[in-house]
Amino acid sequence: QVQLVESGGGLVQAGGSLRLSCEASGRTFSRYAMGWFRQAPGKEREFVTANDWSGGNTYYADSVKGRFTISRDNAKNTVYLQMNSLIPEDTAVYYCATGSISALYYSESELYDYWGQGTQVTVSS
Repeated sequence: QVQLVESGGGLVQAGGSLRLSCEASGRTFSRYAMGWFRQAPGKEREFVTANDWSGGNTYYADSVKGRFTISRDNAKNTVYLQMNSLIPEDTAVYYCATGSISALYYSESELYDYWGQGTQVTVSS
């Protein structure tokens, strides 16, 4: 059974940083794309970033480009999201997800097979 467990969320002031982790189990992690999505209160879930098994084909939403960085350690079955220069608009529940997805479709949440439970990130002004 595939499981994804996020950690690292919390409360941070605007301009600060957080690093989220997502540990996967139950499949050969390195063969699949890994993505991060977020959902703010009253809003739809939105794509943040994703990359493929090699760490290549990395894509970012325009809203986080230059501030967020995705990375992965296949040996540890873990993907990370380094978030810098956080702003209040980044406040959301952050989810990691995995699937066998072409890079062209990384932003399509319905194509991901498995999701974590989410971790709350709150950025105060």
